[in-house]
Amino acid sequence: MKDLPARRLLLVHAHPDDESINNGATMARYAAEGAHVALVTCTLGEEGEVIPPGLAHLAEDREGGLGAHRVGELAAAMRELGVSDHRFLGGPGRYRDSGMMGTEQNHRPGAFWDARLDEAAGHLVGVIRALRPQVLVTYDPDGGYGHPDHIQAHRVAMRAADLAADPAYGDGAPHTVAKIYWNRVPRSVAEEGFARLRETAPDAFPGIAAIDDVPGVVDDSEITAEIDGSAYAAAKTAAMRAHATQIAVDGPFFALSNDLGQPVFTTEYYQLVRGDSGVDHGLREHDLFAGLADAALAPGAQT
Repeated sequence: MKDLPARRLLLVHAHPDDESINNGATMARYAAEGAHVALVTCTLGEEGEVIPPGLAHLAEDREGGLGAHRVGELAAAMRELGVSDHRFLGGPGRYRDSGMMGTEQNHRPGAFWDARLDEAAGHLVGVIRALRPQVLVTYDPDGGYGHPDHIQAHRVAMRAADLAADPAYGDGAPHTVAKIYWNRVPRSVAEEGFARLRETAPDAFPGIAAIDDVPGVVDDSEITAEIDGSAYAAAKTAAMRAHATQIAVDGPFFALSNDLGQPVFTTEYYQLVRGDSGVDHGLREHDLFAGLADAALAPGAQT
């Protein structure tokens, strides 16, 4: 589209707050640099546990209303990151938070886990064809840690990328996403972050999480890109604080509802799974758009 910036990044996440934890620094950096950053969130996160006692009534097993509240939290987080294009897959409330794997919430009416793949992907195809992003970011096949909505978000994102490129599918001009990345955390970085937490703030939270509690931790060799977002650390932590029902932030550390501390990563890491790297084999990219030809970055480029 001619009125969009040359560089266009699309992120697909399961619930409000996932984007700020995983990609907040990356989103803030690219938004500040003038790229079009778009976020698609697949559910309202209705089944999340609520941290602040004053908001505990929002939980689904009490008065309810958490999903609508989290819509506001997401909007506040996006303001902190400088991102104006954020939307819900199929519209707000089209798909419901499925709860943790193996629970009855997995199969409640509207649960994202039960969504027909091509139907859900079709909603994302429309976004891809309208925005024509060169880069898409989502989860790995396990969703980072096995949550059904994260797994489904991965499936929907990958399927939508295929369908969007197929000229025989649906309406609108086909578009091929040049590069697809999965969220990752190198094990060495996770180890360093937890060591820093134990050394500098061991009592910040009631306990400390295990490294394997962090979604997407993999061997360092699987990392193909690292985005230095340290200049946007304040924006990332502010966005995380905006998700107050889900995240407690203490300086460079945070905890979810389990009260187990984790480090906030302001350099964020990725694995390129589709498309060509912009650097030599064995090196890490420092720009998700690296290697894309000028023609592919031209506003309104048809790919």
